[in-house]
Amino acid sequence: MEHGNAFMVQGIIFLGAAVLAVIISHRLGLGSVAGYLLAGIAIGPMGFKLIGQIEDVRRFAELGVVFLLFVIGLELEPKRLWNMRVRLLSLGLGQVLGSIALITLAAWAVGIDYKTGIVAGMALALSSTALALQPLTERGAMHTQGGQSAFSILLFQDIAVIPMLALLPLLGAVAVQGAAAQQAAAGAPATHGFGFAIGVIVATLLGGHFLVRPVFRHIARTRQREIFTAFALLLVLGIAFGFEMAGLSMALGTFLAGVLLAESEYRHEIEAAIEPFKGLLLGLFFISVGMSVDFSLLKSQPLVIAGLIAALFVLKGTVLWVIAKAARIPVGERPLFIVLLAQGGEFAFVLLGLGVERNALPVDAARALTLAVALSMLTTPFILLAYDRWFAPSLARMDVPTAQQAPERGQVIVAGLGRVGQVVARLLHASGIEPTILDDDPDHVEQLRHFGFRVFYGDATRLDLLEAAGAASARLIVLALDDADATTLLARTVRKQYPNLRIVARARDMRHMFALRDLGVEFIERETFLSALALGESVLTAATGDARQAHRSVRQFADHDRDVVAKLYDVHKSDPDAHVLASNELRDQFARTLREDEDATRTVRLDEVKQ
Repeated sequence: MEHGNAFMVQGIIFLGAAVLAVIISHRLGLGSVAGYLLAGIAIGPMGFKLIGQIEDVRRFAELGVVFLLFVIGLELEPKRLWNMRVRLLSLGLGQVLGSIALITLAAWAVGIDYKTGIVAGMALALSSTALALQPLTERGAMHTQGGQSAFSILLFQDIAVIPMLALLPLLGAVAVQGAAAQQAAAGAPATHGFGFAIGVIVATLLGGHFLVRPVFRHIARTRQREIFTAFALLLVLGIAFGFEMAGLSMALGTFLAGVLLAESEYRHEIEAAIEPFKGLLLGLFFISVGMSVDFSLLKSQPLVIAGLIAALFVLKGTVLWVIAKAARIPVGERPLFIVLLAQGGEFAFVLLGLGVERNALPVDAARALTLAVALSMLTTPFILLAYDRWFAPSLARMDVPTAQQAPERGQVIVAGLGRVGQVVARLLHASGIEPTILDDDPDHVEQLRHFGFRVFYGDATRLDLLEAAGAASARLIVLALDDADATTLLARTVRKQYPNLRIVARARDMRHMFALRDLGVEFIERETFLSALALGESVLTAATGDARQAHRSVRQFADHDRDVVAKLYDVHKSDPDAHVLASNELRDQFARTLREDEDATRTVRLDEVKQ
């Protein structure tokens, strides 16, 4: 019970510090990452000393990075990567290799070992994805040329982490001296470990391709969301554990698993299930980093730490300036582009920690670099505040052109793959627009994916699934759900969370149409109205034998119905109880109009016959 109480107390401290610090940091405009770092500093050994065992927390918190790489892998569809290949290779590769080369050269110039310089260069070349994307989104800069270039570099950096993690053991092996150490490194145990590692990688690739999707399909048919979440967590943790047992990076394993599932119909549902755990664990990771910041080193060597931070911003800023100029990023966008990418990133902590474990980096150097990266991340929100206050107003007056590119897939979301949703999706697909389709029937999803549709499994009314499907950047969403209540709920969620996302909705009947209009939905079609008109025209033609008059009557009825809907909606807003009475009056009025029109038509035809 005593241990249980200690665990509960630690959990309360972590959660309380995270909530309080993030709220305060957001009020100050600093962002959540800075809040987590400040929370860790506050509760750690350099603050109020509320938490003592930092290493135990760090080991658990590293799962946040594992989940982050899994989600990044889920986002990397092969087709998307292929479309971005030029920008990824030219900008991303140039930034990473340029930063590594410049930092390594600077380290060598001051007498630091080249191996230490390379590890430091790899760690410092990376920027914080979490810290950079949020300001870009908040400022509406994601669709500018600078924003797209920044995103490409961040994406390449996330991919580059994988080969960097693989290089660390090799750099560590260089440091091992003596024939005995080399023999141990190349002996039978290592060979056995290498074979086991290859087996784990092959098992991950084969299992992810042939086994995981059928299991998700069977779980989806049970409609038990908690089991779906449990299997997603089991998948990530199981692969991470297997790669760790093989002496490989846990993040590498989960990244591969994410890429394998990137084109799966369950991708968005998996991402939505993982997202809360990823967010909490990643926050815990930043808190643990803040706890481990050694401010005593800042007191004892302030000039060294200040020099490292200055060198980081200057060296990376120089590389980024050259890239921005070569890529012809507008001058007004370059300052934000450089500020957001010049700081250190979360994966630097992982690389520096593993560098020490693999004997590729001295402990003292890792401590100094960790402190410099953490302080650079803490400094960036304050630099952004200064940018917004003093530089952004003048830059806003400049002519900053938006990057002109073809619309990306996913700008239209279709919620529901029933009779109506299928027709809409087919029409969009035939017109060259590739919609993102969401449906909670695994059999529908599997069937439509065989025909080339971009369909994903999940409940479209869930906010986390909408976010994963790209609702924040989409232009249109089509509500084609069979359930009227679910359609109304989804419309309410979209209007509240994504006010700029235009809604086209399917309504069950007139009352449902009014409910959707009350929510501000502009484009609404009753699901059976047009088919009923066509059927009615066929009936009138068969009954009267006069196809022309039947078509005329149907057209008049359609015009009349539009007027009825407009008038009834006015009644609905002022006095809902008068709806039925008004409807009956309008119905009788139309019947009289139709009879008068038929009489007039009959008179005209008699006159034509007489003539």
